[in-house]
Amino acid sequence: MTMTKEKTRPEGLAAIDREMARQHTDALASFEAAADMAAKATASLKRTGKLLLLGMGGSHAVNRAVEPLYRAAGVDAIALPLSEQLGQPLSLDGRTIFMTSQSGESAEVLRWFNETGGTADTFGLTLEGGSFLAKTAPSLVGAGGTELAFAATRSLTVTFALHLAIFAALGQDPARALAVLRAAETLDIKPALAVLANVATVVTSGRRLQGVAEALALGLTELSRRPCFSLEGGQLRHGPMEMLGPSIGVVLFRGNDATAGLVTAMAVSALETGAPVIVFDGSEEEPVPGCVTLRFKPETGLAAIFQMLPVAQSLMIAFADELVENAGTPVRSTKITRSE
Repeated sequence: MTMTKEKTRPEGLAAIDREMARQHTDALASFEAAADMAAKATASLKRTGKLLLLGMGGSHAVNRAVEPLYRAAGVDAIALPLSEQLGQPLSLDGRTIFMTSQSGESAEVLRWFNETGGTADTFGLTLEGGSFLAKTAPSLVGAGGTELAFAATRSLTVTFALHLAIFAALGQDPARALAVLRAAETLDIKPALAVLANVATVVTSGRRLQGVAEALALGLTELSRRPCFSLEGGQLRHGPMEMLGPSIGVVLFRGNDATAGLVTAMAVSALETGAPVIVFDGSEEEPVPGCVTLRFKPETGLAAIFQMLPVAQSLMIAFADELVENAGTPVRSTKITRSE
């Protein structure tokens, strides 16, 4: 019997562990501290009725996750990558703009303000109170300062908490989302990790929770250096099912909302291809036989996101740690992208 040498935790992953360990306390502090600025952002939203969410990378994934929640709240919301807005801009007239950048220093953020001068209805969401963004636009600033680890974890949770402050100012009850942050569940990810043991890559997908799926795919790609990507459930159905098979892991997000049945149908179809399927399940539906189901309390909106996100983060980190020697240390990128 050969003794396997215990793998030392890569420094990059240890840095992510440190961020994740404080993300819930920082998120709660961010929610409390953001109340005044959230009221100003909400006044703008009520006046315009339209919202353009701009960001890059993890910030764009957050924007995609909250986009349907603003629409459900009666705001005509659209999330665009900031790079697209720079190249083929939507009109800014009569829109509230939320510019999200955890560092507040991304190359595209600087260029957008340079080129447009910003607008009276532009608000920043950032983790860095001394950043270009926070100095240039009235900003909701997350607690705990800049995220130091490479893949976004704490910055996502904290930014969602800033949005929770805005939804509270819009009149929604934040109690359920706050309860999740105060008592986060830890689920056993070992069965999920086991079914991904032999896959070449992972595809993530959701319907109303598609933004969370996109956040996970980005983190998986950054950490495992595999081309993991995300397709909204309907888009996955229209042709890309061709790629599925035993070597492609599928991770689905099912919330307690009207789209849950469509996620169920996708789980059944994906299983038929021989792909290993993992379902992050916050619905009241029955588990799909043959899938690895991670069961959460039935929730929707930000409460569902806060439940699933840390568990998804743990899975992405463990997956990368199995595949890559120095997971969490970027070899081709930097934390703050200062070039376009």
